[in-house]
Amino acid sequence: MLPILYSFRRCPYAMRARWALLEAGLLVQWREIALKAKPAEMLAVSPKGTVPVLMLPDDSVIEESLAVMHWALDQADPRELRNAGDASALIEQNDGAFKHHLDRFKYTDRYPGTNKNEQRAAGLAILQNWNQRIADLGWLLGAHCSLADAALWPFVRQWRIADPEGFDNDNSLEALRHWLQRFLEDPRFERLMQRADPWSAGGQQHHFPADAVAVPLDQPLFHLALKTDWQAAQTSGSYRISTRGMTLEQVGFIHCSWQEQVQATFERFYADAGEVLLLEIDPAAVNAPLRADAIPTGELFPHLYGPLPLTAVRSVGTMPAAA
Repeated sequence: MLPILYSFRRCPYAMRARWALLEAGLLVQWREIALKAKPAEMLAVSPKGTVPVLMLPDDSVIEESLAVMHWALDQADPRELRNAGDASALIEQNDGAFKHHLDRFKYTDRYPGTNKNEQRAAGLAILQNWNQRIADLGWLLGAHCSLADAALWPFVRQWRIADPEGFDNDNSLEALRHWLQRFLEDPRFERLMQRADPWSAGGQQHHFPADAVAVPLDQPLFHLALKTDWQAAQTSGSYRISTRGMTLEQVGFIHCSWQEQVQATFERFYADAGEVLLLEIDPAAVNAPLRADAIPTGELFPHLYGPLPLTAVRSVGTMPAAA
């Protein structure tokens, strides 16, 4: 049984929760809501009436976006977002002062007596501080994407939507613009923003992400590995290569195939790679999420969102003879 996610496509809190679910390789029942007609089922489990709301199979409920992010990354954090530094101060600044100024700048008419220019200046001061951090470090907390980056970018996107010309032409935000563009150009952004009609109990029941399915645990999975990478895994205790030349931390998952997909994958990516091994994996023996995701052609490939335990490898053959 899958968790149930109540969400609203454009809400930045819901966006960052869905981003973490994508990041962790999870699949949930997706209930998109209409803000003016919130379903009674959601209000029954979360009377506060805001999204996201995640109801787990044991009927426990997570009602805050940051808590959803932490729950998802507890299941799997393949890019080690939470190991990149302490994100708490930046998230507190975003969810507090910056969101305050964002709302009053974007929706000034909802706040009588508010000076739009003052709110814009206060918000820009925070954005300029973030811009400087990114210019100095590469990301908000260091050289790699962190929980802070994942939690803040939907709100920076909202600021840009409120003032696209000002944001795009402000020289003091150059590094922040490139940072935001990394998220907007990431293939996961399109998946994050997939559309669905408002949920109803008798209507179509969607999954999020909509272009993914669960991986059956009774069918073996396969992974092509360079012999040197597999030998290194014997020393380290786990295998952490996503695909040829790329690590799990760089990509966010380990590429796998079903048996009928192995030969084409080998011919496309590994035919000139020298000695290539074929690992047969027992999907029931891995301890990180598995999700089958669609590539641009629409074909589904199984992905492992965490390291591959050596004990989950049933057999090791040599390609191409093993195919």
